[in-house]
Amino acid sequence: MKRPLTAAAVVVAVVGLTGAGLGWGARSLLTRQAATARGLIGTQLGEQALDADRTFKKKYGDRIELLLLGDSIAAGLGAERPKETLGARLATRLAKRTGRAVRLTTAARVGSESSVLAQQLDELPETYRPDVAVIVVGGNDVTHRVPVAVSVGHLEDAIQRLRARGTSVVVGTCPDLGALRPVPQPLRSLGSRASRQLATAQRDCALRCGAHAVSLAKVVGPFFITNPDEMFSLDRFHPSALGYKRTARAVLPSVLAALGLVDDELPFGHARPAG
Repeated sequence: MKRPLTAAAVVVAVVGLTGAGLGWGARSLLTRQAATARGLIGTQLGEQALDADRTFKKKYGDRIELLLLGDSIAAGLGAERPKETLGARLATRLAKRTGRAVRLTTAARVGSESSVLAQQLDELPETYRPDVAVIVVGGNDVTHRVPVAVSVGHLEDAIQRLRARGTSVVVGTCPDLGALRPVPQPLRSLGSRASRQLATAQRDCALRCGAHAVSLAKVVGPFFITNPDEMFSLDRFHPSALGYKRTARAVLPSVLAALGLVDDELPFGHARPAG
C-alpha cells in the first residue's frame, strides 16, 4: 500500500505533474514552495485510524449494515475518539433518522488509492451483504499521479462488485485539495484543478454504474476553506471531529436515498443515478 496522503505529497506531486512544461525559474519556485509546505504541515497522526466498528443504537433493532470503503477520510484519520470518525458519525445519524440499529464495518485504510478498493472488498466475508456502502477515495490517486481513467476504472469495478452483492452505493467524490491553506499558490490551485477533474470523473462513473454521488468539494468544501482551524485536525490536512461531523451530515441525504428511504429532491451537490 502507498504511504499515507500528506499535504507535502500533494505539492511534490504537482511539481512532478507540471515541471516538464515549465521553465527553470517556475520549476524552482514550485520546488521552494513544496519545501515550505513540508515544513508547515506535520504528520502527527500516524498511519492507523481509530477502530469505530460496532452496532449503533442496538436497541432500535431492524439493523442496517453500513460499509465504509476508501482512504484515510473514509477510515476517519484525524478523529480523536472512535465516535468522531466519519463512519461513526454517519452510523449515528443514520440510526437516529431511521429509528433502526446500524452496524458499521470499516474496510477503508489510511493511504489507499482507488486500486486498493478491490483488496478491501476481498477481505470482507463472502457472506457479508451490506445494505449500503459509502466510498471516499481519490486524494492519493492525485498525489501519486494515477491517470484519471485508471483511477475511475478501479472505482467502477468496486461499484459493480458491491451492486452484485445487492448493496446500494454512495460515492463521496475526491475532496478539493485547494482547501489546504498551508500549501502556497500556485501549487494550491494546481492541486485543486487535478482533484476537481478526478471528482467530476468519479461522479460520472458513479451515476453511470447506478450509484449515488456526493460532491464533497461542493457540500463541505466551503466549510474547510472558511473555517480551517475548526474543520482540520492537528496535522492541518485531515478533518477534525467537527470536519467529520459536517461531512457525515452532508453525505446522509444520499445514503437515505440510496436505501430507498426518501424520495425528496436531493440537496445541492448530490446526484442520483438515472432511473
